[in-house]
Amino acid sequence: MGFLILDNKTWDSQIQIILIQIKLLEQLNPDHHHFLQRCSRETAYVPIKKQSIRRSDISGIVCRVNQQWQYRIACRKLKSAEVTALQCYLERSSLSETHLLPSDDEDNDADNKKFIFELKGKKWMKLPEDLQYMTYLKEWHIHGTRIPEIPTYIEAFVDLQVLDVPKNGLTKLPTEIGKLINLRVVNVNYNKLLSIPPELGECENLERLEMTANGNLAELPFELRNLQKLTHLDMAENQFASIPVCVLRMENLKCLDISNNRLTDLPEDIDRLESLEMLFLHKNKVRYVPMTMTNLIHLKMLVISADELYSIPSQLVDNPNIKLIRLYDNPIKTDNEDMNEIDIDTEAQDERDKEFMKTYIETLQDRDTQPAYTTKVSLSCLL
Repeated sequence: MGFLILDNKTWDSQIQIILIQIKLLEQLNPDHHHFLQRCSRETAYVPIKKQSIRRSDISGIVCRVNQQWQYRIACRKLKSAEVTALQCYLERSSLSETHLLPSDDEDNDADNKKFIFELKGKKWMKLPEDLQYMTYLKEWHIHGTRIPEIPTYIEAFVDLQVLDVPKNGLTKLPTEIGKLINLRVVNVNYNKLLSIPPELGECENLERLEMTANGNLAELPFELRNLQKLTHLDMAENQFASIPVCVLRMENLKCLDISNNRLTDLPEDIDRLESLEMLFLHKNKVRYVPMTMTNLIHLKMLVISADELYSIPSQLVDNPNIKLIRLYDNPIKTDNEDMNEIDIDTEAQDERDKEFMKTYIETLQDRDTQPAYTTKVSLSCLL
């Protein structure tokens, strides 16, 4: 470990820098005593004569002051919700070791904290063995690994609320998932699931279910009708030829995305989804929209492909409270264009389409105060 020889002038300069930054820090946050007291202890022994000191003694103090300084400046530019989100991130990251967390969070009851497991990267082919003993966890976030299946010991995680496992190449979900009665969110997007276990219907507190792009997924078990608290269901980019019967029994469903499947028509009893607010049907070959859809009094947005659509109730078109978006999915071909030579990354294109729709929806949600005539215009756009 290196040493640095400082004369009185150089030492005084270094100490002045530290003390000036501490005073500025006090102005930003005068209540942050713990950090300042620690710095004061480390700078209390200012030598008068030339001395040998460790280089890390100065650089470490300056580094910690700068970290706190930058953190506080950043927080002053954020909204309160953004600061809260940042603090939650710091609690889960190694940055918490730098003592950047607010002091008033230190007294929080441990029972109120979320316990989160995170795992990312192709290098992971199986879960850590110690995970099976961490049954107190409330969230699993496993992204982009090569783990082929979720272990059966997951049934012991009775407090689990979030199962977020996209892009892992999962081929099946364990039937033991039905034991997780506290589940609120399940995300199995971009895996290789061939089916969904009926036992998932026993997770009656589930509020959000996402199963986008699982390739050959074509049906759902009728037992999922028990998911009466489900408000968001994403079934996009699969092989569904019709809306499953169990979905039509989800009376509290507010958002249904069944885009990019094999739909050609819609069920006449679609008005069973009486709470539905947003329905995404684009990238299907739906030919007509049944009149019963006009009974969905809470419907605010309908997105549908117009390439083969020949019939849609005028009440939906003329209703100023419904944002009707008609998309033309098939690009215009020119005589000199050889479509076979175009190499399309399907997954990347689908993600871009979803990002476009998400952005567009967000802009529409910000237009609530605009004149009513702006909502009457149906949008036709080329993807």
